[in-house]
Amino acid sequence: MPHYGGAFMIIVMKPTADKGEIDHVVEKVEEVGCKTILLEGTNRKVIAVIGDKRDIPPEYWDSIPGVEKAVPILTPYKIASREVKKADTEIKINDHVLGGKKIGVIAGPCAVEDQDQINYIAERVKKAGAIALRGGAFKPRTSPYSFQGLGEKGLEYLAKAREATGLAIVTEILSPEHIELVSSYVDVLQVGTRNMANFLLLQAVGECKKPVILKRGMSATLDEFLLAGEYILSHGNPNVILCERGIRTFETHTRFTLSLSIVPELKRLTHLPIIVDPSHGTGVRDLVLPMSKGAIAVGADGLILEVHQDPEKSYVDGPQSITPEDFENLMKEAGAVARAVGRDI
Repeated sequence: MPHYGGAFMIIVMKPTADKGEIDHVVEKVEEVGCKTILLEGTNRKVIAVIGDKRDIPPEYWDSIPGVEKAVPILTPYKIASREVKKADTEIKINDHVLGGKKIGVIAGPCAVEDQDQINYIAERVKKAGAIALRGGAFKPRTSPYSFQGLGEKGLEYLAKAREATGLAIVTEILSPEHIELVSSYVDVLQVGTRNMANFLLLQAVGECKKPVILKRGMSATLDEFLLAGEYILSHGNPNVILCERGIRTFETHTRFTLSLSIVPELKRLTHLPIIVDPSHGTGVRDLVLPMSKGAIAVGADGLILEVHQDPEKSYVDGPQSITPEDFENLMKEAGAVARAVGRDI
């Protein structure tokens, strides 16, 4: 894929613009060596121009039939910005939508261990109201001697759990070479905190059209987080879900520091949906419920939670995993908070 500079503007089409006029604008943009990405607005289409042609004034585009106006974009994250798209992006995950009024909850074990384990958890979280099942088949571990996941066998177990429950499947992708294999089994790809700055991986999932959950790097600033999302968007995949999962600070009473303040700030700056991971964000089972309620209160569009039927025997992350019974209680209490802020769960 050729290299392009950052988007320097958006072209807002008139509500009455037809396909021929849109195609003509795209053709004119490509003639000057830039790339276009078509964005769907609420009542009109917007064309993001990717390239570096600052010598062409916005007025040049205003004269083309069907164009309402051309607007320069100043933020470093262009396509993710609310300057480009005012309305919240809603992402379809099988039969559910993430980013709308309903708060989506994704739940499951950190790692797939066997078929009985993943089927049991899938059935329990589905019954309690989850929209998708999470489970790791390939696990990036700090120690090379820790459990690394079951690989393709784990993906097969996840696919069978989907057959049994109808839940969408979310799993982590570790390298571009795995995308074709993993995509053939699952519905949503997850880029973990250690890979937030793996730009080759971000480009690769950008060229894949499946929804992507992008986790914030454990030391990443807000701008770095949004620019990582921009990598995916700029390579053609509009289905990006941002996930706050805690950052590394000097505090020791939790595994990480869950920065809930980033949620309303991201809501102000981007149209992308935002979910929160209080399991990794705290590393403490007893904090998962209160931080889940806090995440919903500050505007999160969803949660991603670790659930295991016997956390003490979990292969990975037992101390932060909640039981299916805990999850059922969480959904009830979180539902009350959701209703208080005018949403459903």
